[in-house]
Amino acid sequence: MAFRFRLILAILVGKVIMRLVRLLGRGKGSSLPGMVALRICPDILGYLARQARRGVVMVTGTNGKTTTNNMIARVVREAGYRVVVNTEGANLITGVTAAFLKAATPAGRVDCDYALLEVDEASFPRVTRYVHPDMVVITNFFRDQLDRYGELDKTISLIREALVKLPGTRLVLNADDPLVAPLASSTGQGAFYYGLGEHHQVTALSVSAREGRFCPRCGRELVYAYYHYSQLGNYRCPGCGFARPFADVEGTEVSQGSRQVSVRLRSPAGSYELVVPVPGLYNLYNGLAAFSAGLSLGVEPEAIIRALAGYTPATGRMERFRYRDKQVLLNLVKNPAGFNEGLGTLLSLPGPVDVLIAINDNDADGRDISWLWDVDFEVLEEHHHRINFLVCTGRRGAEMAVRLKYAGVPLDRIMVEDMHRAVERVLNGPGATAYLLATYTALWPLERILSGYAARETRVESLPSVS
Repeated sequence: MAFRFRLILAILVGKVIMRLVRLLGRGKGSSLPGMVALRICPDILGYLARQARRGVVMVTGTNGKTTTNNMIARVVREAGYRVVVNTEGANLITGVTAAFLKAATPAGRVDCDYALLEVDEASFPRVTRYVHPDMVVITNFFRDQLDRYGELDKTISLIREALVKLPGTRLVLNADDPLVAPLASSTGQGAFYYGLGEHHQVTALSVSAREGRFCPRCGRELVYAYYHYSQLGNYRCPGCGFARPFADVEGTEVSQGSRQVSVRLRSPAGSYELVVPVPGLYNLYNGLAAFSAGLSLGVEPEAIIRALAGYTPATGRMERFRYRDKQVLLNLVKNPAGFNEGLGTLLSLPGPVDVLIAINDNDADGRDISWLWDVDFEVLEEHHHRINFLVCTGRRGAEMAVRLKYAGVPLDRIMVEDMHRAVERVLNGPGATAYLLATYTALWPLERILSGYAARETRVESLPSVS
């Protein structure tokens, strides 16, 4: 009786807070309601999550969690299932709880087939103490927010220890990441692997491969046949024989454009062409992960292909706006690997481009911004003719400008403005495209300012699954 009272009180209070936060324009109400509900009823998450009739899927890793989870949610919804999903990317235990609060009735009932949960790497052990996932999708591991996570080895060990305590959980793993692939053997869990095979855009060297250089088993330096980006590629250890595992789902014949990326898939269900309507090789990996998860859940491959072809990005995940005749792209950056891929996308856009970079150092971003010196901004020196200007903003906008100066970007292309002026400048700049890159806590303010000027681009839902 006492638990029932706390449960109902927690749900009611959480829903009221959720509504108030949104009415007051103070956010999406995707974390605070969960925080308060957990204080009132600590066991609320486990109780609500157990009501998912067909099971729980968790997505964790460094980059691509939100996009991959939302892609899986689209696949599962299109297949006719009801889902609970934390779409806004609130991936701590408070955000996961808030997603269930939103779906719950006042009496504590949740009507869903699947719970699809993006979970922060450091929060994964805590969340899995309350929720036993039937499937865990792991995207990649990169160095990220050292002042919060610590060294990467610590993060991986926390996830590995949590997985060992989850008997029967199926893993969907990135075969191309030597830090992710060993989790099957080290935890004893069954795994389904996805990855990219060799294609015309692979490289023999990767100057940005700072993680995963050494064998996780014997410590010898890994040898790569080729790289896709950072440490992702075809690797092997010359000492103990550790190597990239066979990928159950593998993509070849990669084609990248300014609005989409596509690949030819080999899978246990046959060969297909996957089109993901957002640019970047990293988004192709997200699509491969979502395809693999959908296939593992028993969704028909043709249905997965159709669903992913109509995917619409979440806020800041290559979100598109239109301002007059100008294309506007908003993209989240939070660590060197992700920022490097964001710069790659920038240089693939038809230029010259007007660029905004917003850097904050709030708790959610990480107080330590020294990671900016690990980003390969030096590529902008060589390609500065493709950029009209770079306007820096946010709490650490001045430091960002200094980093660009030392990267060799011409000083007449660099400026520092407050956020409103910065947005006005890129929207009214001479380029046909404005590209905005922002850390976590700069993302939502930028999105609100943009919404006052520009209209979000609507995605045509009938994009062909095979081109």
